[in-house]
Amino acid sequence: MNPLRRFLRAFDHWLSDRENIIAFNNAPGVVLRIQDSVSPVDILLPDGEVKAGARILQLHLWNDRMPVIPAQGPDFRWALQIYRSIEISSKAVARYIQKTPGLQDIQAVGGINAHIPLQGTGGGRSMMENMGFVVLPYHRPFGAFGEFWENLFTYWLMWAYNPTSLHNRSLLSLQRTEFWMSKKQFLERFGNPMKGLKNEPEKKPES
Repeated sequence: MNPLRRFLRAFDHWLSDRENIIAFNNAPGVVLRIQDSVSPVDILLPDGEVKAGARILQLHLWNDRMPVIPAQGPDFRWALQIYRSIEISSKAVARYIQKTPGLQDIQAVGGINAHIPLQGTGGGRSMMENMGFVVLPYHRPFGAFGEFWENLFTYWLMWAYNPTSLHNRSLLSLQRTEFWMSKKQFLERFGNPMKGLKNEPEKKPES
């Protein structure tokens, strides 16, 4: 492996540990990790408002497990694999919330992504909305300058883990947005027990 790619992956693992982003479930097909957090801003959702300071659960892509884009570019099979992986992962998150007493007071589930545009239906927006998430503008805690550096790090991670994703895509084309759902809606949509998904030991999750 390219030394720079190896370094970026190692740094990504270190940063995840530092930010307490955990791999809560090691079962096949799970491509999300979680982070217990506090909302820095108000989040307006169809079924209510989550106030700044409320406890939230952030979802993070598990880069090591994301399906690799084919050399010829994204196709229907890859898109279907992504959809199924996110659905499986969301169900796993819902089960984890339901069985973890310390997470019962969270008010929203979601996160921040650089692949879901506000305009149009490309880049995964329609998929997230079909799953019940609301896509919102990024609140930019560090301003436009800070968002540029966040996007630069995302761009490098894309190159390190899934370089085909950068074909016909520039750094400046990345647009950070947020996707959220109330905990109530999330559990109603994804909280049913999954069939055929074996839970691995979760006491010592991977980075």
